[in-house]
Amino acid sequence: MYSKIVRDDKYKLRIIDFIKNEYGINAKYFIAAKRGFYGETWKLSAGSADYFIKIVYCNEHKTTYEKSFSVVQRLNDFGIDYISQIVKTKTGDLFSRFDGAVMGVFNWIEGENVETDATKPFEYQMLAKVYTTPCEGLGIEEEDFSNKCADEFFGLWSNLEDKKILLLLETNRKILEHRAARLNLFSGLNKEDKSGFVITHGDAGGNFLVSGDKNYIVDWDGATFAPPERDAWVMCSHDWARELFQKALHENGIAYKLRSERLAYYCYRFFFFYLNSFLYANSETEAIAEYIDCWIKDSIQWADTFSTFS
Repeated sequence: MYSKIVRDDKYKLRIIDFIKNEYGINAKYFIAAKRGFYGETWKLSAGSADYFIKIVYCNEHKTTYEKSFSVVQRLNDFGIDYISQIVKTKTGDLFSRFDGAVMGVFNWIEGENVETDATKPFEYQMLAKVYTTPCEGLGIEEEDFSNKCADEFFGLWSNLEDKKILLLLETNRKILEHRAARLNLFSGLNKEDKSGFVITHGDAGGNFLVSGDKNYIVDWDGATFAPPERDAWVMCSHDWARELFQKALHENGIAYKLRSERLAYYCYRFFFFYLNSFLYANSETEAIAEYIDCWIKDSIQWADTFSTFS
């Protein structure tokens, strides 16, 4: 969901002047960059170096974006070199404020998202190395295994006025209520146990860039102190993927075994998380219909096979 707001030259010049004053970077050219899910993204070239600029106005996401800078810096400090590098302000701050928004400046990574089954071994190894990074003092969100995403969805549904979307949701009411009930079940099963928590990304595959012979995982806005299942659930319906993820953990000295009840929780939780994002973005009915019956369905069907756990 890229920003749809059209910015004029006057606005762009204000950003360029702001970056010059706050960061000491003189722009040679400045263009929009279609990267990231929330906020405005830009590419700035200073001639000798290129930079990625991300500006978040939405109050709902500003706080999490703000907190993510400490995570990226911690990973930078511990030698994780396959993520974006923060460019600090002239006064040493990790981010700045522009027009009431939170602005971050990073080194530009030239690459394409070419996520495939073949990239998963690299992705899992990279995530496992991140999991070995100390988490103390970061102040990021901590997983609470709540079912609030489903509650939020039904609240959004009750306030909808679009007749086509209302008809679509009503047609799928059984499916939606079933998945909400399953989320509630696995929320209860997981809520009391906070063991095995690490720094997780939340959408590593969607932000996996290939640049020549090097790979990167970018956009750590949603970094959360949570179990590895928060990153592993996407491919959980595939035996080979679960085994590969588990192997990456062990090869990096992480004595943790993936748990089915946690994988199942994230299947249902992220279903509602993304569905809510479609509704907040006023997406077309066709896009929402496709989502309900799209790639996430395999993971949901896998999670539906579980009822009780030892």
